[in-house]
Amino acid sequence: MNRIFATSLLALTLAACGGGDDAAIDETELEVATPPASGEAENGMEADATQASFTLEDAMEGSWRNPKEIARDEYRNPAETLEFFGIEGDDTVMEIWPGGGWYTNILAPWLHANGGTFIAAVISPDRSDRAAEALEAYQANYSPYPDLFGDLQYTYYDSASGPLGEPESVDAIVTFRNIHNWMGGDHTDKFFNDAFAVLKPGGVLGVVEHRLPSALNQDPSAPTGYVHQDYVTRLAEEAGFVLEEASEINANPADTADHPFGVWTLPPVSRTTDREGNTPEGFDAAKYQEIGESDRMTLRFVKPTDGETPAEPEVMEDATEE
Repeated sequence: MNRIFATSLLALTLAACGGGDDAAIDETELEVATPPASGEAENGMEADATQASFTLEDAMEGSWRNPKEIARDEYRNPAETLEFFGIEGDDTVMEIWPGGGWYTNILAPWLHANGGTFIAAVISPDRSDRAAEALEAYQANYSPYPDLFGDLQYTYYDSASGPLGEPESVDAIVTFRNIHNWMGGDHTDKFFNDAFAVLKPGGVLGVVEHRLPSALNQDPSAPTGYVHQDYVTRLAEEAGFVLEEASEINANPADTADHPFGVWTLPPVSRTTDREGNTPEGFDAAKYQEIGESDRMTLRFVKPTDGETPAEPEVMEDATEE
């Protein structure tokens, strides 16, 4: 099967640039797929993709993923991450702010093949023309290929959105490298409260985020893109979640988190200039390529079941006063 290659790239941001939700539309590539060759959309999942034996590893090897996506696997460890979150193939899973669909391209085919449901929570297109353009580009990747990706469901999450869905209707929520955006927009509390409301009792909230070393000060707006792990934990626990486990699956000890352009100095963005086009004297782009993608926390929170007493907050080794 031929790959579904992207033919146009929209430069959209996931950087917290101080302010509203449109600050989150800027440097993530939204890849718009070309229509497959005749019959490919119907047969694109191959025979075993419609069977319960279709695994996360099968989805990762899917020919609909392009080489740039696959190159990120070594840093993002998608199969191990989703398995750590405890997500099952027949779950109803909501991804908050899926960006260009990097994780969607793995999750949606796997869930579709195993009887699950994928829900994308995006910025409402009513918020701005940029938000509407981002949603249109994202939907163009998936709506033409229901046999491959299933019938994706949509809801809205932003600083002014309503409930994510019917209360206690979702098995799992995942979000990847977004907490800093909501800190920049001053609606992190809203996110955790909205997530708690829509999850079923016992449901999982899986969070991956760029990790700020405890020795560095946390700016409340997270302009570098890095966040203290204990800060994320505290926000979730204040909303009612229990931290069940933290993992080092996505750790990168080579990342010192003190780069000239914040986390966006590192791949995949690899920024080399500031917003005025200036490059610092002596800047060595190769140094940051060698580091790879950022050091990341990977946290599994659980919504307690009725009558369950939340455990005492776990004391993290890198905990520090904010």
